[in-house]
Amino acid sequence: MGGMRLVTIGDSFSEGVGDEQADGTLRGWADLVASGLAAARDAPIEYANLAIRGNLMTAIVAEQLEPALALKPTVLTLNGGGNDILRPRADLDRIGVLTAHVITRCLASGVHPVVLSAANPTPNLPMGRRMQRLGDQLTSLAGQLTTSRGATFVNVWADTELTRPEYWHHDRLHLNATGHRRVAGHVLNALGASCPELWMSPLEASAPPPGLRDNVAYYGQYVLPWIRRRLTRRSSGDGRVAKYAQWRPVEPLADDVCR
Repeated sequence: MGGMRLVTIGDSFSEGVGDEQADGTLRGWADLVASGLAAARDAPIEYANLAIRGNLMTAIVAEQLEPALALKPTVLTLNGGGNDILRPRADLDRIGVLTAHVITRCLASGVHPVVLSAANPTPNLPMGRRMQRLGDQLTSLAGQLTTSRGATFVNVWADTELTRPEYWHHDRLHLNATGHRRVAGHVLNALGASCPELWMSPLEASAPPPGLRDNVAYYGQYVLPWIRRRLTRRSSGDGRVAKYAQWRPVEPLADDVCR
């Protein structure tokens, strides 16, 4: 099988959580990147997405990396560590070792690695200051590891436009459809492909900041269930399988996706 073959590994960010379609399926930035790369080539490409929500970096590398490389991709995207820094004892050094391992394995296999930092949700989250500090450190580490090895680094964390609530899902932890489009724009630009201008245009403010009633509802619907999962050592990804475990052809961007 010739041509471009794009595979994605990671967690909910790469799976596309927050960008639910009318039929209940997930899209997300990686799907949009696949379509954008197909548009740049004016031909379909092959695309697989092995990302699983809730996965820590250890699980991403242990369970997703080798199956992804077994597909013989030409490009592999990685984002990981976001779930790790939500835990009380995040081991950034370990995340760095694992990131370096992914890059090394890709290069040894003739695969071009693309490492993304996550979008920054911290202005809208509880314990935002701690997460901001850890996210800054994780992004700096990923950038150093990636650029020193000749891989592509996409610094989504540094995009202050994406910190605005207009880009985020109701859970304040995952991007909405508009946010995913902007991330896709960053990745396509980093790979030398263009994206629709609308994706990177700043949004106008669409809603006032959440009030007390909104925050109480938010804690009940999202924060308390997350705490219960931590206490019971469960994950939102338990029992889930990859969205696209095998290659699927992806056509160039359709007009309705560009808007």
